[in-house]
Amino acid sequence: MTHGLDTTAFDPQIRAQDDLFRHVNGPWLRETPIPADRATAGAFVKLLDEAEKIVRGIVERCADEPASDEERTIGALYRSFMDVERVEQVGAAPLASDLDRVDAIGSVADVVRTLGSLERSGVASIIGVYIAPDRGNPDRYIAHLVQSGLGLPDESYYRDDSFAPIRDAYVGHVATMLELAGFDAARERAERVLDLERRIAAKHWDRVATRDAQKTYNLRSADELSAMLPVFDWTAWREAAGIGPEVLAEVVVSQPSYLEGLATVLTDELVPAWADWLRWHVVHAAAPYLSSAFVDENFAFYGRTLQGTDELRPRWKRGVGFVEGAMGEAVGKIYVRSEFPPAAKERMTELIENLIEAYRRSISELSWMSDETKKRAHEKLDAFTPKIGHPETFRDYSALVAEPDDLLGNARRALSFGMDIELAKIGQPIDRDEWYMTPQTVNAYYNPTMNEIVFPAAILQPPFFDADADDAVNYGAIGAVIGHEIGHGFDDQGSQYDGTGALRNWWTDGDRSAFEQLTAALIAQYDGLSPEGADGQTVNGALTIGENIGDLGGLGIAYKALRLALGDDEPDPIDGLTADQRFFLSWAQAWQGKTRPAETIRRLTVDPHSPPEFRCNQVVRNIDAFYAAFDVTPDDALWLDPEERVTIW
Repeated sequence: MTHGLDTTAFDPQIRAQDDLFRHVNGPWLRETPIPADRATAGAFVKLLDEAEKIVRGIVERCADEPASDEERTIGALYRSFMDVERVEQVGAAPLASDLDRVDAIGSVADVVRTLGSLERSGVASIIGVYIAPDRGNPDRYIAHLVQSGLGLPDESYYRDDSFAPIRDAYVGHVATMLELAGFDAARERAERVLDLERRIAAKHWDRVATRDAQKTYNLRSADELSAMLPVFDWTAWREAAGIGPEVLAEVVVSQPSYLEGLATVLTDELVPAWADWLRWHVVHAAAPYLSSAFVDENFAFYGRTLQGTDELRPRWKRGVGFVEGAMGEAVGKIYVRSEFPPAAKERMTELIENLIEAYRRSISELSWMSDETKKRAHEKLDAFTPKIGHPETFRDYSALVAEPDDLLGNARRALSFGMDIELAKIGQPIDRDEWYMTPQTVNAYYNPTMNEIVFPAAILQPPFFDADADDAVNYGAIGAVIGHEIGHGFDDQGSQYDGTGALRNWWTDGDRSAFEQLTAALIAQYDGLSPEGADGQTVNGALTIGENIGDLGGLGIAYKALRLALGDDEPDPIDGLTADQRFFLSWAQAWQGKTRPAETIRRLTVDPHSPPEFRCNQVVRNIDAFYAAFDVTPDDALWLDPEERVTIW
């Protein structure tokens, strides 16, 4: 490893001009197995594993030698998960009260009330609820209602012939889980579950439609909500869920036709099927916290069948994940004490400033955008808020109760605790210090309603960020990540929000039309791509367009930012590689990754991100600087004719 690039791991038999991804990662792709308990491997997963080990040390210390009440709660959560003897002893007994509630169902009204009563148990509902800033008025919180109710990953799993084997396996899995919970006629019940979910799935919007910021923004009053689905008693549901009337006084309905369509499945005739559906989802929600028979069967379907993973993750890893899900910021507060040096924030601040300046200059030079829209784009860029490392104020968990001998109870209390925090936002000022990821998360995000870019501490490590690497390597990796997140503010959906976070059109009609022509060309580029292990299934260009715009803009602007940082000084080559070459090689190194075939197919269906090889190769094919850096010619595999290259930002 020299200067952040492991050039000894490159494949000299594959030219960067033909396949940058495999030139940099070829030997690793051939020789590195995917861990038995993972569906993927690569740069992201390596950092995840490293962060997980650090967090394990934190939670085990809290379990053995807590230094505060908060640490005692962390320890109690972990100990309850690791107490295998206790978990095996109680078996499915903790489900009794919920299943008794389901047994009492005799009408649609009972179904609705029972859905509400299970809302705090983590049991799937047919309507999902979350609290977030109002896209039309981002200075207030509002409840959002979204389609839900499926046990398979996506509505297409219920209709596409290619997923018929998955549906058959799903019925077998549901039957086995119901048998474990003590139900008779489990196969017949499972068939009813699939039939009901098929009916629900037929009302679902597809993944592309659910990305649409305009179509999914539909304000409704409480009276209008009731009129959309009269058979659903919203008052009975929310009272059973412990939700106050203010939460539903006005809501955003994301998929109105789905909500209206539920009238055809919430019928007296289907009440027995709803009871079986609820039984199944009660068992499914609790499965990770029950005895090994439930855990193993849950993994057999959701891990082995859907993702192709060979082995269940070790219990300590699942225990760490459980604690992070319940008290992620409390763990993160401890994590950053040792894992986030001040120098990292200083360097990141400099990188972000250069990326924003590069975006500013690039926008000024756009040939397809009018001065009027450029002015508004600059205003939005000026309003960006970066967050680096960790929140300034961490969440208070003092109201969360955890018992070392009550795993499922802890899981449900943690869920209810989190739900109360969310519900309490209604009517309160927007908390602009809130983070939606923990510091130990290896990821980053853009939040359009707050116009903020957020970079948790755990991603600020090699190969994404290396304090000892030269600028070219850092700009090619974390610089492109920064550019990607800024780019989400200007992708097909993020570009519909202004600098205040409001869903408001700040474009001229002509500029929006020009933008859509460019995005259509990018969609077409990705539509025909099929990764290894996909059995011919291709990328959905419309589903992935937002992330593809983020990748393309992110790398292109990161390159401009690198040239800004270097100024008039052209660094000497390192190991025979120019700064521009190191920039693109660093980009390829950051996308090192491989995925099991079953998981590849699942992601192509539901994931808005393209596979790693295309996030690397297809992006550079559109960037002129890549051609200059490696002297790419029409005879090389990555060549794309200049008129076919897309530059949006």
